[in-house]
Formats: sequence, structure tokens, C-alpha cells
Amino acid sequence: MHFTSEHHLDDGVLEREFTLGEIPGILWTPGSKSASAPAPLILLGHPPLGLHKMHSRLAGRARDAAADGFAAATIELPGSGDRPRWPAVEQARADLRRAMAADEPVGEEIIEALILPLVEKAVPEWQAALDALLALPEIGGPVGYSGGVISIGTRLAAVEPRISAAVLFAGSFVPRVIFEDARRVTIPLHVLLQWDDEGNDRQVALDLFDAFGSKEKTLHANMGGHTGVPQFAGDSAARFFSRHLS
Repeated sequence: MHFTSEHHLDDGVLEREFTLGEIPGILWTPGSKSASAPAPLILLGHPPLGLHKMHSRLAGRARDAAADGFAAATIELPGSGDRPRWPAVEQARADLRRAMAADEPVGEEIIEALILPLVEKAVPEWQAALDALLALPEIGGPVGYSGGVISIGTRLAAVEPRISAAVLFAGSFVPRVIFEDARRVTIPLHVLLQWDDEGNDRQVALDLFDAFGSKEKTLHANMGGHTGVPQFAGDSAARFFSRHLS
């Protein structure tokens, strides 16, 4: 891990950009944390829109986490931002846009071509980032995952034992194979669902929630579209992490 920039935000949070090989990322740490008092860590998942485009929302989530004493980190997803384009996934996105513009059902082939390569490459990259982050003296456990793409979060929760709890954002397409991963997830879960999320199948989100093997799992559903998550839903997720990571 190589840090490329750093600056203090106005609330004392330290924001540092880094690279891990070819992978860009950002780490936010509370100003009060040090090697003598390392912070628990929340990994911030996000859609494949690029870190620059997502920065303000990610930084807002990280600052909320820091106010509760948590460090937060994120990495650029494969094929996003300044990372090399991914022709097969680009084609799947074009096929998805074409199907949705024609008001046609989105077939399983498109969903698998769009999501599975992302899951299969992103999950090992998240694990490599976790290796590097936990080696920093100011970062300690436990570790949580928060956000989407929900298929990435599900696979990561199934295969990475260092993740103790997860807040998963429903609202993206889910290949059928991810349901097998969900059955292997046993950590505490808090799932956020926007009931009127345009372009996404509510029933698939409900079926995925039902498939999770966790004994402690909560579904927090709110009326509204994809970007209309109310502030109190975020507050509930923060309390979830405080219970499980503090």
C-alpha cells in the first residue's frame, strides 16, 4: 500500500488516498485514533461509477463512521474510474441499457455477464486491501462491510472470516449463484431496501434476504426510489455497527 495524498477534513478526520498495486483507494481515520488506540474498520462498498464521482457520498458515510469511532476505507472497482476498461462488462452494460430502454425483461445471461466477473475480481481485491489496511498500526478489528454492490458484499461476507457484520444495500441485479453464497453467510446482517427502487426486482431482494443463513438479520425497507434512502435508515445502520464492532 502506497499513500499518495492526505489532508485533514474540517471535523478532524484524516483522508488519505492510496494505491494497492493498480488499485486506487481511500482511507478515512478519526483524528483521535493512533497505534495505541486503533480503530475498528468499515469497508465502504459502492456501485461501479468511479471513486471521483462517488467521493462526496463516500466521504459523507466515512465521516459518519468516524463520528462513531470507526475508520472507513474503499477501493476502486475493476473497470471503473481510471482503471482499464473491461470490454465484456461494457458490452453487458450496453445490453442492459438496451433491454431497459425497450422495456424488456433483463435476462439471466445479461445479469451474469454484468455482475459475476465483477464479483469474481473485486472480492479478492477487497481481501488484499483488507490485508494491507489491517497491517496499519492505527487500524484494528473488528471489521464490517457497508454498501453495495450487494452481490460483492454477499460473496465477501461468505468467504472472508475477518468481516464480523455487514450492512448491505439492496437494489442491484443478483445472479442466481449468489443465492448459494447467501446461504453460507452467518454474520449479523442489516439489509437496506428501497421499496420502489426503479429498474430493480424487489422480489429478488426479498428472496436474497430470505436465503441468508444468518441467525441475526434485519430488513429495513423504506418507501421511495433508488436514491431516496432516508437519514434515519442510515442512523439505524450506524447503531447496528455500534452494537457489533464497538
